[in-house]
Amino acid sequence: MSETVRIAMISGSLRAGSGSTALLQTVAEVFEPEVVAARMYFGMAALPHFNPDDDFEPLHPAVAELRAVIEGADALLLSTPEYAGDLPGSFKNLLDWTVGGNEIVDKPTAWLNSGAPGRAEGAHAALRTVLGYTGARIVEEACVRLTVSRAAIDAEAGTVADPGVREGLRAAVGSLVAAVAAGRSAPVLPGAGNPW
Repeated sequence: MSETVRIAMISGSLRAGSGSTALLQTVAEVFEPEVVAARMYFGMAALPHFNPDDDFEPLHPAVAELRAVIEGADALLLSTPEYAGDLPGSFKNLLDWTVGGNEIVDKPTAWLNSGAPGRAEGAHAALRTVLGYTGARIVEEACVRLTVSRAAIDAEAGTVADPGVREGLRAAVGSLVAAVAAGRSAPVLPGAGNPW
């Protein structure tokens, strides 16, 4: 039996009822937990404003938590809307805090777009640029658009019920899982990472 893949998921939106957040939260419903252990990170609003002078030990507790979540994951899955033609400010702040660490270096990473066609191109271009500075290994086939309407979100569960979206999500995340599995054939350094 193959080893469980731990995926850290981060939404770029703080808005209640966000399509980006709902899309990510649906991952745990479309995969068995022994296949994918999906962990949402909800600490974005608690992060301090990025200042390179503060990017040293001891880190702010919220920054330390963010980096620990990413480090403990086998892969990283992001989903963000676009705001004023770019990444939302709070999400860019989060990403800035990841640049100074090495938690994302060579980590299989992908992003999902929950908006309508023609939306969020600026945000995803910016995201690709920032992830280049972190050393992330972008899994292109897992970076997809899965349009989520507000009506498709189950307000109580915070997930997406639409069968087509869920099938697309299964395929995208399946590609991310495959990338992790392919990388596991390489030797693993002892003592790396922290358990979930």
